[in-house]
Amino acid sequence: MDKKELLQPYQYLFDSEIIDSIAEVASVKSFKKQDIIIDIGQELHFIPLLIEGNIKVLREDDHGDELLLYVLESGDTCAMSLTCCMAKSQSKIRAIADDDVTLLMIPIDKMRQWFHTNESWRNFILQSYQIRFDEMLETIDTLAFMKMDERLFKYLTDKVKLTASTDLEITHQEIAEDLHTSRVVISRLLKQLEKENKIKLGRNRISIIEF
Repeated sequence: MDKKELLQPYQYLFDSEIIDSIAEVASVKSFKKQDIIIDIGQELHFIPLLIEGNIKVLREDDHGDELLLYVLESGDTCAMSLTCCMAKSQSKIRAIADDDVTLLMIPIDKMRQWFHTNESWRNFILQSYQIRFDEMLETIDTLAFMKMDERLFKYLTDKVKLTASTDLEITHQEIAEDLHTSRVVISRLLKQLEKENKIKLGRNRISIIEF
């Protein structure tokens, strides 16, 4: 597919000049579900524009446990990777494909150049920072003020909004890792939500009944 066609999710954000420039210099990368796209400590030479699929962005503690910060969808970029690129520092996050993913990878020098020369690109970068910042504040609020059952149900409903389907193919272990808790706790809370008729459980599948 032509790169300009791939940029369809960004057409309303960028002017024709930057669309042409991206199509000229960007490379197309594909990843399978669970592939690591960006890892902690990695030096970044490109920034990603997400064309298709969803990406989980996580932090890791000293014990190797992960915490989900936010999820990227088509039309997004990762503000954390932007920050690392601008500061020429190593990545502080891990980005994992939540399903099959297609990205356009833009060289760092072009990202910096366009920030100073193209208004639509500059607005996109600044808006991306603001959106991701708001999402991280929401994550902090969820951790600080919500009980685990509330966090779990919010996680599930947020996920179906991304997939546009009320059925999720996901294991209890995957949920536990995203919510930084144990599989046993998640399994118990899922059964509780099922008793409350909010969800229906199947084998590696959860159907959301109530929003």
